[in-house]
Amino acid sequence: MFNAFERMVAGRYLRSRRREGFVSVIAGFSFIGIALGVATLIIVMAVMNGFRQDMMSRILGVNGHIDVSGRSYAIDGYDDLIMQIKGIKGVISAVPVVQGQVLASGSGRASGILVRGARGEDLKDRKWIADNILDGTLDGFTEGEGIAVGSRLAETYNLGVGSDLTLLSPKGNVTAFGAVPRAQTFKVSAIFNVGMSDFDSSIVFMPLPQAQRFFKYPQSVTNIEIHVENPDLARFIAKEIAQVAGPDRRVLSWEQTNGPFFNALQVERNVMFMILTLIILVAAFNIISGLIMLVKDKSRDIAILRTMGASRGTIMRIFFMAGASIGCVGTLLGFVLGVLFCDNIEAIRQVLSALTGTDLFSPEIYYLTKMPAKMDWHETLSVLIMALALSFGATLYPSWRAAKTDPVEALRYE
Repeated sequence: MFNAFERMVAGRYLRSRRREGFVSVIAGFSFIGIALGVATLIIVMAVMNGFRQDMMSRILGVNGHIDVSGRSYAIDGYDDLIMQIKGIKGVISAVPVVQGQVLASGSGRASGILVRGARGEDLKDRKWIADNILDGTLDGFTEGEGIAVGSRLAETYNLGVGSDLTLLSPKGNVTAFGAVPRAQTFKVSAIFNVGMSDFDSSIVFMPLPQAQRFFKYPQSVTNIEIHVENPDLARFIAKEIAQVAGPDRRVLSWEQTNGPFFNALQVERNVMFMILTLIILVAAFNIISGLIMLVKDKSRDIAILRTMGASRGTIMRIFFMAGASIGCVGTLLGFVLGVLFCDNIEAIRQVLSALTGTDLFSPEIYYLTKMPAKMDWHETLSVLIMALALSFGATLYPSWRAAKTDPVEALRYE
């Protein structure tokens, strides 16, 4: 499509010389702008994707896809209900849970936490818990041999395996002086770290029988947590479960409980995409202005080429190649920078945190302990295509203007 002569002339026009040094500066800024725009867009989209996916997998991995609870009282006969729920197509597991808010006390500290009572075998099936035990073991958990606490909670209360943690339940004993909160001390048998600050600092897992006694639900549970094969179908499966559970049960899918949070992340992701696209658009306008100045500066050369027999198509291809090469090389460099940054983003974060002396990704703010980045190659390809399309489109008008240059008029005013 482009012969050697056209490539040679386009290359010479891009190389800086003293007379057209300003044009080369504009071309350099255009090149840097496209490279940074593409790299930034790839990095930000990868971080947003990684953050959403990591948050979703951890939240749903701990809480389940569908939650069944009593509207005004606990769930009795939960074993029979669980058997019916497991018979519904798409349901992987349904586990009974007793949960309630308590006050934790120890090491001179006191704070509110959430206790979740679960069977040992059910807790072992949850990989976000069982695969992230930092110390201790879940063996014997069902028999009441201790509780499992999050790593940040253990740090706050200076807990280790075998340490004691006192929990105060608001569902206490009724006396002549009113309800008195019940306090009970439990031994820590395991410390876990799911990688979410909110969970690791405020959740305690307790054996189900022990939780039933502690919260005074001897033959019942407060919730049934359900995992399904396809989380995107959870809302439809929840409707089937609601028919089985009956009108006295509240059935909520993860989209109803956490949907606004994930929708907000999606909106933020779309807005960031549009804003960062403007960087590439500005660089494309720089290509237009730089090529227009180059065409004006090279009007005499264009006239000479035309008188030597070069066609308008040749002139157009020369300037199209000059502008498109800026966009192509800039896009390629931006792609390489973006991929390298995404692959090493956590190491880069740690280095910058060490240099600045600040925590650039605080777990208390962002929930996660590591900065996630997951590249979607379809999305990355769309970014590259968009950058190339804008770059090529930016060269059309200047190239057409160069091809329309009248040799006689150009030489007359030289």
